Amino acid sequence: MRGELLLGKMSVTWQGIAMSQLIMVIDDEAGVRDLLGDALKLAGFETITAADAMMAQTLLRNTKPDLLIVDINMPMMDGFEFIERIRGNGDNTPALMLSARGDRADITRGLTLGADDYVTKPFGLEELVLRIKAILRRSQFALSAPTNLRSGPIVLDSDSHQVTFNDEVVDLSPTEFRLLHVLLESKGRVLSKTFLLDEVWGITFESESTVVDTYISYLRKKLHREGFEGIRTIRGVGFQLQAEKK
Repeated sequence: MRGELLLGKMSVTWQGIAMSQLIMVIDDEAGVRDLLGDALKLAGFETITAADAMMAQTLLRNTKPDLLIVDINMPMMDGFEFIERIRGNGDNTPALMLSARGDRADITRGLTLGADDYVTKPFGLEELVLRIKAILRRSQFALSAPTNLRSGPIVLDSDSHQVTFNDEVVDLSPTEFRLLHVLLESKGRVLSKTFLLDEVWGITFESESTVVDTYISYLRKKLHREGFEGIRTIRGVGFQLQAEKK
């Protein structure tokens, strides 16, 4: 089996997830598909599996999973190319990449192409399900958040799940949308990385993850324009969204 899977005893509470949500597991190794499928069913999810990315693309034409678990090292089309293709086709189904490749460059590439999270092998079942819960919570929030928020040229409309910059639509992933919403809700306040990890990713434990910095950079690339540079880094503290132009 490529990349050892460490599926430990479950000790998490599944509160906050709507059970029977459908997860598609995409991996070319039958053992991995079966193991993950069985474990996720025990955690209360429905599952569907695909032996490669081509099969997954076919299934996605008629199936609407709530989340994709995508292995990277697959024949014909690897996980990176798969994520890039479906995002390019407008499919924003939340996706978690799974790989024995833990280099920062690989993680950054996966997140940049549109994955919502990246888990390296070996991993524990508890960790995997917590990550899945966090992604699904962000996705559900993006669909149900009732407020509209504004800061300078940026307007976030939760009803239409749309962000505009000077009336021009800006395409954001569910995670980017959630992060921007948190920043807008606390406009003018400095938010620590710990706070953002908890609010956006559901990570409540000590973590050296750079995912906050990565997603802040994504928002800046999409929203820092026309003289507006409202997302500030407060060195040693965190991040702040301000409306003033710089």
